[in-house]
Amino acid sequence: MALNYTGLKRIRDKATRQRCSERLIAIRKSLRPMRDRKSESSLLLATWNIRDFDSNKFKFGPRLPETFYYLAEMISAFDLVALQEVNRDLEPLRKLMKILGREWDYIVTDVTEGRGGNQERMAFVFNTEKVWFRKIAGEIVLPDGQLIVSTSTKKDDDGNAIVTEKKQQFARSPFLVAFQSGWFKFSLCTVHIYFGKSSGEQLKRRIAEIKELMSFFAKRQDDDNKQTTDNLGSVENYVLLGDFNVVSPEHKTMQALQSEGFKVPAAIDGKKVRGEGEHFYDQIAVRVKDPRFKVVGGGMLDMFKDVFRDTAADRKIYASNVPKKDAEKNPKYKAKDAEARYKKWRTWQMSDHDPLWIEIDTDFSDHYLKEIGKEASA
Repeated sequence: MALNYTGLKRIRDKATRQRCSERLIAIRKSLRPMRDRKSESSLLLATWNIRDFDSNKFKFGPRLPETFYYLAEMISAFDLVALQEVNRDLEPLRKLMKILGREWDYIVTDVTEGRGGNQERMAFVFNTEKVWFRKIAGEIVLPDGQLIVSTSTKKDDDGNAIVTEKKQQFARSPFLVAFQSGWFKFSLCTVHIYFGKSSGEQLKRRIAEIKELMSFFAKRQDDDNKQTTDNLGSVENYVLLGDFNVVSPEHKTMQALQSEGFKVPAAIDGKKVRGEGEHFYDQIAVRVKDPRFKVVGGGMLDMFKDVFRDTAADRKIYASNVPKKDAEKNPKYKAKDAEARYKKWRTWQMSDHDPLWIEIDTDFSDHYLKEIGKEASA
């Protein structure tokens, strides 16, 4: 079904209404190859850190009415999307869901409290005509023996180093939900791993979070008994996705991600779907015991191809919406001129992360029929 575009009529400014409709047409044209991939025999699974949706606590928002249509148009190209950085106020998410239409639904976590949690939620948004919720959901809490160990160092009055060790849970609790699409049953976990700093103890904590997460699910899968296998004897399949804050394919963060038998599908591995200078934060990793499992494609969407473009024309259109100054205190990240402020502002309209996706084969009919044939001939 098409998206619910009726709300466009309530945009009073004619120029905005016309621009929004034209750009939605442009997005639809760009996403046609994605839509052509949609079928009953596969699942289009994506992850998207949707950047501070939509608190405006960084004073670069809020999102414009037209932006919600652009976000919905891109999300609708998939069947199931994990969203990170949904905020306490769920009204923006409800607005997005209304545009997506009645066949779409969502599951969302409670707010993660504490400084590291940043009052964020994580969500799964899914097309109920392709995906169904298997009635299992929960946030991941580590047992005592697997707590994340981090250290901090201070000096006493004599200048001697005092190292303090702390055992803790994830900064943002990973969110696990059991889904099924076609024949494929799987537990999907979305994460937003602690970032901290790019070196020292905070980087060690980031790596530790990733390693403990992979260890947790590997142990769970390996310990599964007959009560948790399907009718073919397969244990639960695990797919982990989200913002892992991976530095690069060669970095220790990626080594942690691919530990314990987890693999990044070849279609999105390394630099295959990323351009020069693009980050590797977002990842999808699988630990699947089902021999029928197959990833048949993958990629990243270019959010700014058709909207909030880096052009003089678009900078002029949105000039009145861009803050006159950047409130950022760190000079390293402060936007120093109007063009830089626009490029920063637009990431709070769309995101500073492109959606990453894979396509999974979900039609195991032939395999099932062959197994029946073997039983009959035995």
